[in-house]
Amino acid sequence: MPTNKVAVVTASDSGIGKACAIMLAEQGYDIGITWRSDENGAQETAEEVRKLGRRAERVQMDLSDPQQGGKALEALIAQLGRIDALVNNAGTNVKGDFLDIAFDEWRKVFTVDVDGAFICGQIAARQMVKQGGGGRIINITSVHEHTPLPGSVAYTAAKHALGGLTKSMALSLLPQKILVNSVAPGAIATPMNDMENADAHKISLPNIPAGRPGDTREIASMVAWLCSEWSGYTTGQSFIIDGGFMLANPQFAAAQQQEAQ
Repeated sequence: MPTNKVAVVTASDSGIGKACAIMLAEQGYDIGITWRSDENGAQETAEEVRKLGRRAERVQMDLSDPQQGGKALEALIAQLGRIDALVNNAGTNVKGDFLDIAFDEWRKVFTVDVDGAFICGQIAARQMVKQGGGGRIINITSVHEHTPLPGSVAYTAAKHALGGLTKSMALSLLPQKILVNSVAPGAIATPMNDMENADAHKISLPNIPAGRPGDTREIASMVAWLCSEWSGYTTGQSFIIDGGFMLANPQFAAAQQQEAQ
């Protein structure tokens, strides 16, 4: 990779995306930042990146129209001159069980979470192929890539679809030395979850074996490793970071309740 490595992190105005942008800057990447509605948050991320001596550029991107969002990504890549890593972090959720959710709400989730990742991934990969030298694409999914989220059928299906897309991309792009993986967070202390990251180690979540939500940097550190030279033998994988959530079962919860009594 060149000395001026470039990473674009979608929805990097807050939460996991912001943490990824900062950690990748620490690793030596110049950063492309996208935001949909929080321009101030995007500016704060850019300032943090620049404090680390790396270049930061911003663009507004709304993946509810993936093709227009793709044009914003193309403009950002042109501004930065190249792209070596893409972190598809943007996503949305509309709660609704199978019998209740309207088709337009179903499509809203799939449009952002799957179509958006597809469009952005394709644009980034084509540029990486043009540049030569390979690259990295990281799709931020969820533990619900692997297990249903009750009352959120569209989100569950979309995250499962994104996991499948990740595997297909990985096989397709391996000859071009572009490695594609997903990171599947559990409950993380983010604004989307009505939590502040500073409180990640203070908040109690007894239904999770770790007993607390995750710190955004615990996700970002995996993304940073996947974008490093040491992940060169890793592709098509989904890395679950969830404090043991996927291991939890009713017996575990019941045992915790008994201990608390």
